[in-house]
Amino acid sequence: MRKFNIRKVLDGLTAVSAVASASSAAQQQAAGNRETEIQETLQSEHFQLCKTVRHGFPYQPSALAFDPVQKILAIGTQTGALRLFGRPGVECYCQHDSGAAVIQLQFLINEGALVSALADDTLHLWNLRQKRPAILHSLKFNRERITFCHLPFQSKWLYVGTERGNIHIVNVESFTLSGYVIMWNKAIELSSKSHPGPVVHISDNPMDEGKLLIGFESGTVVLWDLKSKKADYRYTHDEAIHSVAWHHEGKQFICSHSDGTLTIWNVKSPTKPFQTITPHGKQLKDGKKPEPCKPILKVEYKTTRAGEPFIILSGGLSYDTVGRRPCLTVMHGKSTAVLEMDYSIVDFLTLCETPYPNDFQEPYAVVVLLEKDLVLIDLAQNGYPIFENPYPLTIHESPVTCCEYFADCPVDLIPALYSVGARQKRQGYSKKEWPISGGNWGLITQSYPEIIITGHADGSIKFWDASAITLQVLYKLKTAKVFEKSRNKDDRPSTDIVDEDPYAIQIISWCPESRMLCIAGVSAHVIIYRFSKQEVTTEVIPMLEVRLLYEINDVETPDGEQVPPVPTPGTGSNPQSIVPQSHPSTSSSSSDGLRDNVPCLKVKNSPLKQSPGYQIELVIQLVWVSGEPPQQITSLAVNSAYGLVVFGNCNGIAMVDYLQKTVLLNLGTIELYGSNDPYRREPRSPRKTRQPSGGMLTVASCMCGLSNLYSESVKKLRTSYISLCDINEGTVVPEDRCKSPTSDVKDNSFSRSRSSSVTSIDKESREAISALHFCETFTRKADTSPSPCLWVGTTLGTVLVIVLNLPPGGEQRLLQPVIVSPSGTILRLKGAILRMAFLDTTGSLVPPAHEPWREHNVPEDKDEKEKAKKRRPVSVSPSSSQEISENQYAVICSEKQAKVISLPSQNCIYKQNITETSFVLRGDIVSLSNSICLACFCANGHIMTFSLPSLRPLLDVYYLPLTNMRIARTFCFTNNGQALYLVSPTEIQRLTYSQETCENLQEMLGELFTPVETPEAPNRGFFKGLFGGGAQSLDREELFGESASGKASRSLAQHIPGPGGIEGVKGAASGVVGELARARLALDERGQKLGELEEKTAAMLYSADSFSKHAHEMMLKYKDKKWYQF
Repeated sequence: MRKFNIRKVLDGLTAVSAVASASSAAQQQAAGNRETEIQETLQSEHFQLCKTVRHGFPYQPSALAFDPVQKILAIGTQTGALRLFGRPGVECYCQHDSGAAVIQLQFLINEGALVSALADDTLHLWNLRQKRPAILHSLKFNRERITFCHLPFQSKWLYVGTERGNIHIVNVESFTLSGYVIMWNKAIELSSKSHPGPVVHISDNPMDEGKLLIGFESGTVVLWDLKSKKADYRYTHDEAIHSVAWHHEGKQFICSHSDGTLTIWNVKSPTKPFQTITPHGKQLKDGKKPEPCKPILKVEYKTTRAGEPFIILSGGLSYDTVGRRPCLTVMHGKSTAVLEMDYSIVDFLTLCETPYPNDFQEPYAVVVLLEKDLVLIDLAQNGYPIFENPYPLTIHESPVTCCEYFADCPVDLIPALYSVGARQKRQGYSKKEWPISGGNWGLITQSYPEIIITGHADGSIKFWDASAITLQVLYKLKTAKVFEKSRNKDDRPSTDIVDEDPYAIQIISWCPESRMLCIAGVSAHVIIYRFSKQEVTTEVIPMLEVRLLYEINDVETPDGEQVPPVPTPGTGSNPQSIVPQSHPSTSSSSSDGLRDNVPCLKVKNSPLKQSPGYQIELVIQLVWVSGEPPQQITSLAVNSAYGLVVFGNCNGIAMVDYLQKTVLLNLGTIELYGSNDPYRREPRSPRKTRQPSGGMLTVASCMCGLSNLYSESVKKLRTSYISLCDINEGTVVPEDRCKSPTSDVKDNSFSRSRSSSVTSIDKESREAISALHFCETFTRKADTSPSPCLWVGTTLGTVLVIVLNLPPGGEQRLLQPVIVSPSGTILRLKGAILRMAFLDTTGSLVPPAHEPWREHNVPEDKDEKEKAKKRRPVSVSPSSSQEISENQYAVICSEKQAKVISLPSQNCIYKQNITETSFVLRGDIVSLSNSICLACFCANGHIMTFSLPSLRPLLDVYYLPLTNMRIARTFCFTNNGQALYLVSPTEIQRLTYSQETCENLQEMLGELFTPVETPEAPNRGFFKGLFGGGAQSLDREELFGESASGKASRSLAQHIPGPGGIEGVKGAASGVVGELARARLALDERGQKLGELEEKTAAMLYSADSFSKHAHEMMLKYKDKKWYQF
């Protein structure tokens, strides 16, 4: 443990170069001040960065597979990701390095392995017997494009169909090609003049493994005899084929076609289909063919022992059903059920009791993979209800616009949120248990509660239990229900300032201890919520309207005199600018016809029933001013001990007492400075655009960094979440755009103004409020004791302090006004202010004052009232026994630098320039290993941590470049080394920067593979065995092995050993399957060595052959020449 003595810093005796380089100014400023010795326990070895888990629905899914014995589901995506799901809480994320789309997945059933086929014509074998699956082998096809794969149950030979119509066979143990190839021209009729198209289906006859059914896109189906290497039967149809499925007895199969028909064929009758069905076609009276329908993309044919078979299909709707949602059709006997889906169907699978294709299938559920959802349908219950999905796949139910992460919360919070959230659950789900139940949970090594809050485009807020690397939704709050909704676009009020989603959440401020919640929305509205377990009906929704106006003219009078802003108690500096009212405003226009004094949204004037959970305390709305729309809110803070909420934008700052429902402060940003304004602000009049000096606010920067990103359109203004959710995933922000918005006047890429009527010239001199922090500290240099105050940070790097004079608690708090006054304290940093925090004399974090949560809707008894009267807001410091004379330290982080300032002396004792060429997107002061540090994420992709108070660099890792706005808006750090961001529109990526968590991660992760005995094969029966019935087995090794079929062409495919390799299998060789795995390992190692030897021999043969050829050529060239002609 290293001690840092501030006296030594002042004497220039520092041991750390980073501090030494930044401390020269601090030495002069802090000379003579009595500073205390602070022990710093955090060292570089406490930090390590790694990804932990990924939650949410797989973005852009493309493939689906299920292991019926292990009961594990796999989903592949268009970006090469692989998500594996077992029982609730067992999930895994893997990524193919190429990033190519996954076109098909095939489990090696009950083997703990999976084959993936990618759009770049590679096959990969994944080892699932380790907690983080790895690729064992890869095979890259060079001359053919993969279109379909089939791996028979308990077989090691994988059939691979190609675009050219050929079928190759791969040994999945060695991942090498067999010399056995089924060529398309051998499979089809010799008389056929046209190519049959790509292979769209391959499967072996359930009763005879020697017969392979091959479906070609053009409509031709071939039953191929593997032994005799010829076609037994050929089935031709006019319409293109999309999929084929067998009846388990192997005597019939069914095809789905592009005209919406199903054809059922008897194996031995190839001339015409046994039956043709058009499930959704209108039957015409005169016996004509039904009208063609949309293609049936997939069909499955599943039999039951006790009743009719199931035919399940996707697509096939008639063309006149315009606007109808995608459907899954379940045909069972004479009944046909059409199940509508919310999104288009990517794929589906029927879950059956047996893995054997030659037995009665007994289907019990259907997994339907949709574009943005995963649905499981119960086939055993009437009405086919769906299973309640236990996975956290609804993060994107409405696009995520912001998120916050809280680790080490009060222990009673999660049960409280769960109890109110349990009442919100839908009814009508299947009563059966979730059928995907494979794998085992990991060990829980983290015992602290974690909560993630997501804000959404529809105004909803979701609370998630994120403890121990899992995720489960706890409670959902709909903030939009307080407003009147327009039924259609024509009804929308003229005051609306966004094209769509006017309720989208921008900022969330939450106090876990008091459970107070405050949100800021895109329509310049703020809502304060209290948590209650009681249901209430609010007769009149409390409401305030605020005129937050930007007027330079008011500050700089023609004769140059400054008007110092001294607000009167209970009002702002400009009493006319406050319109407190408890009902919607009626004054909608000023004398010149411009919109004035009207909010963007209309609050309901009818009684509002509020369920247990978060209930509205107060709605605050910024109003239009003389035809100018209110500007978006850029920062927000709430404090339960003071009963105050404060928010700011590029016009100014407003503070509201939510207990008395009054506006306390309403100032333009310039008015906060009073006569101390360091900038020369000119009146609002036409003038030339001037280059701002020294980090001056630019056109693009009416708020901090990239914490809120809004783009301006010409016609109407759009909210930022659109750029977060709808942005093309492949787009990369050019380097010249990845600059701080306070760095370049020409950089308009991060413009956040939503007012088309305000010119960029006006915005140039605007200074937005970018950070707000309530605290109890020293407000002026002369202070001898801490007092409640608000620290305000701006986009120009200024920190201003506002003093709060609070009345006594209890009834007096509701009767006497809160007096707000500027302190005159101004501090300066480079770049927009992002975060502020305070340390006590021991270097421990001083949390903002808060009140403990209590039930607000239950009348208090006399004792409680007496306690409330005596209750004073206090800040609970770890070292609460401070002497009055002892100091505190303010930690301030901006886009460019961090400073630690001693209070009350206001001397900068430590300074760290975080980045010169980039800028900080997110900075958080967090606790880790019983100490605290500053964690920063930069736009150049670096994650950095610094010790406190000395700001020593502890970690600097290049992690992730800023490729889109979504990452910038959602990245957040929290305590105990945890962090997260939205990695795609549907997924949250969690990571840790704690060495301890990285070490424990392997134990915490769940296991996908568990040793399970394979079910017994179906009994053939006495008569079937006697007369040769039942399934016919095939010795595939004899057919496809090298001795029988020879070697495949080397140029056809290239074998690539995976990073998992032999070592991956060694890790899996344990437990019940240990001996088997070791035996296989020995064989694999022997095979690998033999393979290497074979390759070396082949290379030597090739070399010898080449030498012989060249020698022969030389001999021919010089055969007839004389010695003197050489």
